[in-house]
Amino acid sequence: MGLLIATAAAFAITERLKLVKSPVTGTRVTHVFSPAHGEASIRIKLRHSDRVTVTVLTAGQQLVRTLVADKRLPRGQNIFTWGGRTDTGALARQGTYRIEIHLANQHRTILVPNEIVLDTVAPQVRGATVSRDTFSPDGDHQADAVTIHYALSEPARVVVYLRGHRVLGPTHSVKPKWKVTWYGLAAGVLLPPGVYTLEVGAVDEAGNETPAADRWPLRIRLRYITLANRRITGVKPGAKFEIGVSTDAKRYGWKLGARHGFARGTVLALRASAAPGTYPLIVTEHGHSDRAVVVVR
Repeated sequence: MGLLIATAAAFAITERLKLVKSPVTGTRVTHVFSPAHGEASIRIKLRHSDRVTVTVLTAGQQLVRTLVADKRLPRGQNIFTWGGRTDTGALARQGTYRIEIHLANQHRTILVPNEIVLDTVAPQVRGATVSRDTFSPDGDHQADAVTIHYALSEPARVVVYLRGHRVLGPTHSVKPKWKVTWYGLAAGVLLPPGVYTLEVGAVDEAGNETPAADRWPLRIRLRYITLANRRITGVKPGAKFEIGVSTDAKRYGWKLGARHGFARGTVLALRASAAPGTYPLIVTEHGHSDRAVVVVR
């Protein structure tokens, strides 16, 4: 009979405790951070003023840092920060930590369920490739962009650099394997033709960024419509001549002296003027152009 009474009493106490509101509410804890880029924030609301001790524990509940020791705190919101250091001042190891709150007046100890991840390792680029090593960002829907496929060591946002400056990213996606598209822009301005070396890096949720020395280089050539020669000599009056045209356009315009027209392909065949002289040859495609001089003798 005594056992039954004791069991019933324990059950009643347990049920009553379930109805008692927690003395700590509105808990908000930084999920992940890097000591090199910031601090972890711990926000709690106390239902009543109390003498409070706030500590940081390892996942195995070993003491790491005491943030507040037996300090009377007011009712309402209270904010604490942790910079990733132990009580000895050393940097804590990378890993997962928990916050414990002890309320002396209420004889209550609460282990906050929210985890804090201390992350000190920068994401690494495992590999990066491009869909094409030459492209023409001229807006004609022919090879206007290059797609960069990448693989990272962890979920992170990709950043693409040119000469140390960001030209793309950080991306919205944090997938460790994904792709981004570059349209030949730097600071919102279309780059001139030439060969460029892009560098692929990443930044993780904690703010750790791939070091410059570890970024993945990609060599890419930007080209627009270009003539193979700057000067064509020895053309006889009225004779046909040819010149190479580097372009991915399906059609482009040409102008030789007063004459003009459209052509296709990578070899432009034209007939020289019947009168000897020097004539400018201009090819144009989607706002970009190149020129040469044709000498008729």
